[in-house]
Amino acid sequence: MKIAGKENKNIVVDILTAAFDDNKSFNAIIKQDNKREIRIRKIFEYYFDIWSEYGVIYLSDDQTACSVIAFPHVKKPVMKMLIKDLNLLFLLGIKSIKMGLSREAKIKKQHPNTPFYYLLFIGVYPHLQHQGRGGSLLAELIKDSEIRSLPIYLETYLPQNITLYKNHGFKIFHELDFDFPVYCMNRPLS
Repeated sequence: MKIAGKENKNIVVDILTAAFDDNKSFNAIIKQDNKREIRIRKIFEYYFDIWSEYGVIYLSDDQTACSVIAFPHVKKPVMKMLIKDLNLLFLLGIKSIKMGLSREAKIKKQHPNTPFYYLLFIGVYPHLQHQGRGGSLLAELIKDSEIRSLPIYLETYLPQNITLYKNHGFKIFHELDFDFPVYCMNRPLS
């Protein structure tokens, strides 16, 4: 696993766009038209730009899996974030942004007030899923969180992901309702 640099942006965005193409959470807030995939791609470009600077983005050595890690305790410049957020507003529209912000607020209520390692996204190209790539990357992320002395937090709604996370020491600590259940999970430090 390596830290993804700007030269890796396209591959990271490609992986995440493909991996999250049929994601209920994304598709619930994105207008379903012929530009849907473009919007998903732009969202991941937005996340790459922010979290490559204020978090960390990892890419597997074979460039088939990646993750986006946020450190919510790291302060971000207000004006810079405002400009990026306005770009997202124009892309998604007010209705989608309102829904996204509402969900984000509910999720944040479940997070601790102390520093943590936030696994925003982990993705593998769909045709390569269920072959251990996600699990291998997750194991490396766990080691990274231990080195940083930070517990990991994440959210998922997919049963197969819940199993994967539980097999790596995560526990469900809360369930949210977004018209489908979303499970808040964490993995304390060893």
